[in-house]
Amino acid sequence: MSIFVRSNFNNWYRMAYNLLKGKKGIIFGALDEKSIAWKTAEIIRQEGGEFVLTNAPIAMRLGKISELAEKTGSEIIPADATSVPDLENLVSKSVEVLGGKLDFILHSIGMSPNVRKGKPYGDLNYEWMLKSMDISAISFHKVMQTAEKLDAMNEWGSIIALSYIAAQRTYPDYSDMAQAKAMLESIARSYGERFGQLKNVRVNTISQSPTMTRAGRGVGGFDAFLKFAKKMSPLGNASAEECANYITIMFSDFTRMVTMQNLMHDGGFSNSGMTQEMISQLMEQ
Repeated sequence: MSIFVRSNFNNWYRMAYNLLKGKKGIIFGALDEKSIAWKTAEIIRQEGGEFVLTNAPIAMRLGKISELAEKTGSEIIPADATSVPDLENLVSKSVEVLGGKLDFILHSIGMSPNVRKGKPYGDLNYEWMLKSMDISAISFHKVMQTAEKLDAMNEWGSIIALSYIAAQRTYPDYSDMAQAKAMLESIARSYGERFGQLKNVRVNTISQSPTMTRAGRGVGGFDAFLKFAKKMSPLGNASAEECANYITIMFSDFTRMVTMQNLMHDGGFSNSGMTQEMISQLMEQ
């Protein structure tokens, strides 16, 4: 097990205890040191896990994935997660490189052309919307279907995708990404049932606090999202590193009976109707 020693409210010091010793997997979406996938890769390595890093070729050119690969002693296999041939190559080569079947997969992928281009929700480009769904949600199905067809997952493996509460609630400027996240969570439930029956593989999504990643910064008004969520969360916003800790636990054998869930990792935001901090602020106005 891992021991966490807290020195103050905002900082954790962690000791590694090989929670993932001997486990192998694939991590999608590590772009730079602020990304959740990047933090997860670092912690998984500390906990004894091995993995292949992957991202779309264009994302690799924009990010720093080579630095992470060097730091963690990992190989990089480029793949467009919307391309089944790319995924087949990724999964088969990962099994070869890692010397065995996979125990975990992290899907940390999301992009909306409509959001990037600032299209209002009443004037969406529908071709772009379909692209949003393909990249941000359908790719998750493609990853799991490919892993199933290639028989690449070990028994009692764990697959995680990152979601956001906009799948259940409306947020200005999140646009068609809300539909993409809702689809992502639905796919996790449906494939979780299937993979559980086939190989005891569990499939979950984690609904994370708003986090200042490159993807997050692309959403209009994101700074306001962060401030509002912090005021409405009894524990404050969960950081990228704290999310990475949670993902690592979900990949460990301590969570073998958790599947088909959308797990809220948001400092209590999702169950808060009103907090004293928000009341005080409104009264001041």
